[in-house]
Parts: sequence; structure tokens; C-alpha cells
Amino acid sequence: MRRFRDQDYWGRPVPGFGDPNARLLIVGLAPAAHGGNRTGRVFTGDSSGDWLYEALHRFGFASQPHSVSRDDGLTLRDCYINAAVRCAPPANRPLPIELSRCREAWLETELALLHRVSVVVTLGRIALEAWLAASGWRERLPRTARPQFGHGKECGLPDGTLVIASYHPSRQNTNTGKLTRAMWHAVFRRARETVSGER
Repeated sequence: MRRFRDQDYWGRPVPGFGDPNARLLIVGLAPAAHGGNRTGRVFTGDSSGDWLYEALHRFGFASQPHSVSRDDGLTLRDCYINAAVRCAPPANRPLPIELSRCREAWLETELALLHRVSVVVTLGRIALEAWLAASGWRERLPRTARPQFGHGKECGLPDGTLVIASYHPSRQNTNTGKLTRAMWHAVFRRARETVSGER
């Protein structure tokens, strides 16, 4: 993109980001080509991140409503963000081999380190499927008991974890009205109510 042509791009796998003691986990799809792939931090420097961090700040999970770079001062409280794929996939469509490799090398490793997660928000169908596989719930649950994709759909797991599916805040969804601010905020309001209710 021309406006970023003078910047050095991160251009490597983008790690997860946030509070290691988080109770809220957000699973996205992949770094945007000129967002996380450029800045080196997930959902940072692109329009999807603008939607995400505004909502997280509104509901008390982020210190500020915007994220433009890794050193912009943003911190997350009781929240951790990662993604199904860690490099920007061509046309935003990761191949099965990318999903498999990133799950084994990144997603499974990060999930194993997050011991307090009680609410999982997945952004898009691919993120939901990736989380189910990485967490082991895809194998442990019969198909009919697994969380299903649909905006705002919830599923309580046997261990008490609440999974909330959401549309991804991509421009394709937000510019067309498929995902509105009210719909988006409802997801994070529910996450906040659930996390706060545990105290």
C-alpha cells in the first residue's frame, strides 16, 4: 500500500498479545497485510483493529480505544488476543496447511499457557473451527454439542467456558452492514457481564 511504502514491515509470524492471566480470549483469523503484518501486533494498524480495540476499551478490557503500533501504549486487561493464522494469507483465505501449521506452532502453545480463560470470542467461522481444534474440544464433544457459527451464538462447555461466535469486523462485513456497532458491542457486553459475574 502506497501510504506505508516508507515503513519497515514486520513480515514474520505475528504472536498473540495481551494479559497472560486473561479470562477473555479473542481468536481472530490472520494478520492483515498492512495491519498486523506491518506492525507486528495482532489487530493493530487496520480497520478491524479499530473496531476491536474501541469495543474492548468501551467494556473495560483495553487501556485505550485505538491501536496504531506496537509501542503506542495500549495494554489489555483480563483479555488476550490471538489468531488462527499468524502470517497474512493471500486474499485473506488461509490454506488448510497454513491453518494446521499455525495451530500446532502457535495457537495450541498459547492456549496451553492461558490457564484462566472462561470466555472465548471467535471472530468468524475459521477462527471458531481453529479454536475448537487447538483446544481439543472438537474431538471431545459430539458434533451436535460443539459450538456452532452464527453471530452472537453462545455455547457453554462442560468445563464452564462460554464460547461466543461473532462475525469478523472486516470491511466486507462492517461496510455492508452485515455487522453493525450494536451487534458488535452486544458480543463484548456479554463477555464483560460473564467475566464480571465470576468475581
